[in-house]
Amino acid sequence: MNEFEKIDLSSSKPSISENTSFNPQNRQSRFPKQTIFVLLGVFLLIAVATVFTVVLPAQKAFGSAQKTYTQARSAWDAIKKQNVELASTELEKTRQSLSQTQRDLQALSFTRFIPFFGAYYNDANHLVKAGFHGLDAAVAVVDSLKPYTDLLGLEGQGGSFVLGSAEERIQTAVLTMGKITPHIDEVVKDLELAKKEIDGINPNRYPSFIAGGKIKQQMVRLRSLTDQGVSLLVEARPLIKILPSLLGDPEDKKYLVLFQNDNELRPTGGFITAYAIFRLEKGVVHVDTSSDIYNLDNTLLNKPKAPEPILKYLPNVATLNLRDSNLSADFIESMQTFNSLYKNTRGKTEVDGIIALDTNVLVSTIKILDDEVYAGGVRFTSKTDKRCDCPQVIYELERLISTPQSIDIRYTDLAAVQARRKDMLGTLLYAIMEKALKSSPKKYWGPLMQDMIAQIDQKHVMLYLYDKEAQKGVEALNAAGRIKAFDGDYLHINEANFGGQKANLFVKESVSQEINVSSDGVVTKTVTIDYKNPHPPSDCNLERGGMCLNAPLRNWVRVYAPAGSKLLDSKGSEVKVTSYEELGKTVFDGFLVVRPLGAATYTLKYTLPFKLKKGSPLPLLIQKQPGTDNNQYEVKVNGKTVEKFELLTDKEFKLDI
Repeated sequence: MNEFEKIDLSSSKPSISENTSFNPQNRQSRFPKQTIFVLLGVFLLIAVATVFTVVLPAQKAFGSAQKTYTQARSAWDAIKKQNVELASTELEKTRQSLSQTQRDLQALSFTRFIPFFGAYYNDANHLVKAGFHGLDAAVAVVDSLKPYTDLLGLEGQGGSFVLGSAEERIQTAVLTMGKITPHIDEVVKDLELAKKEIDGINPNRYPSFIAGGKIKQQMVRLRSLTDQGVSLLVEARPLIKILPSLLGDPEDKKYLVLFQNDNELRPTGGFITAYAIFRLEKGVVHVDTSSDIYNLDNTLLNKPKAPEPILKYLPNVATLNLRDSNLSADFIESMQTFNSLYKNTRGKTEVDGIIALDTNVLVSTIKILDDEVYAGGVRFTSKTDKRCDCPQVIYELERLISTPQSIDIRYTDLAAVQARRKDMLGTLLYAIMEKALKSSPKKYWGPLMQDMIAQIDQKHVMLYLYDKEAQKGVEALNAAGRIKAFDGDYLHINEANFGGQKANLFVKESVSQEINVSSDGVVTKTVTIDYKNPHPPSDCNLERGGMCLNAPLRNWVRVYAPAGSKLLDSKGSEVKVTSYEELGKTVFDGFLVVRPLGAATYTLKYTLPFKLKKGSPLPLLIQKQPGTDNNQYEVKVNGKTVEKFELLTDKEFKLDI
């Protein structure tokens, strides 16, 4: 303390002799040397204290957080590999690592009272708490899946469905499913708590100059993904909770299954060519009835007048049939029209919902089943048939359905041939299920289950359940073929083959969107659809045994854009393009023909109903038409290609302008 005693705290200033010339080198310091030493000592003490109380704990907490992140990635990799046992182990390791991070972060808790620094500590604390809630949800899901590893094709020690007959395995799965579905409430609660923590973080607190703006971007993305995930699960919860009931436990459920031939494309996925009544008894599927759609149409009395598109584009059809009722681009709207007719048929059966599937499901399923299924004495495979350059199962079904009875050389009993055709689809579906169920669960069940999830995601399978709560869940999972509301730009191209036989089997389609934004924010779009049919026409003389597959495609085209869009120009339509409002969108309606060994181009130019603010991204949703596959898409912004992809599912973007 001697140094402090030497400090002169008086207010008097040191004098400068008048006869002393001013020289900076001779000038006395404004502070005594002792003062400088004291201040340096204070600063050193503060620095040391900062190192031990902030820097080192912060460094330790940061290092711990990095280890936790690495461990969390290991858990996520196990989940992506669908290894339930490994995921369970890695999640527990992640919990232990996160607990250590929380303890290391606690050493910095005093900083929450410090302006500026406190906000960042609070953000870190929010993330840690959100992590624990997320882990609780993940563990609940993984633990619930453990008994179903065989059924779902996951890796792990399942074994619950190995013993017993196929029916007993399925029934065991459905019965135990009723015991785990209540856990969905726990999962939703944990995720909602995680969302609450993440919503407490302000991404704008992280300037763009920090780490190149990556932290801010990651925070924004984390909040968005969390909000979407929680909303999806909350909406899907009713469906998950009543899943056992939908699978026939405790009471049987019946579903009308419609087979849509996507090779003859229609608005909801394809021409309705056949139907079946499936009955589910504790998960076990029974095919009660199956038949050609024409047979059901023949029982429909007092058919209403056909709507304008059919009168205009489908030759020689004046009334509305069940097979042509799926005209709305929205699957549920189309099925409601179908039901308005179906209730007046003599073949009506009371059902609990409608399931629609297309040829893609058959091809994919047969491929999983060792690429071979026998049904009704006919061998079906997914291998390419040179007669059509398409899967053999497609050609064989078309041959059985389309070839006149008089030239079906396999059978001489025409009544037997007719009955055979009438039930062929049901026979094939039953043969597929029988082969799958009689196998070891590990061989087919998992791949089939996962393939079905992919088929639903790609709109090759769609559902309309009459239970309103269950239907809300179906729609939340995007499994109902709905035309969605969307805030931003929107595109859905919907087409109908009105008289081109099975030409969609041969026609290739590509779509280009060019988006231009003017200085005042006006958005102008040019959508160009190119069609090519590189195959020669089929021999459509059925009397001499021809298979009329490839013929001129009479294509009714509707382009759905944001409501209020204004058409500027169009090219390629063989009729005048009209526009109207439908399903909350503006629709541009046209028609063209694509011939074998030919090509066609259809172009629309229009403006969007809103202006884009400078520097703002342009949200864009592209919805896929059910039944389509492999259509190529390209998105250009101000002449530059920004996206190029194959449209397999609905896709959402935020385009930088």
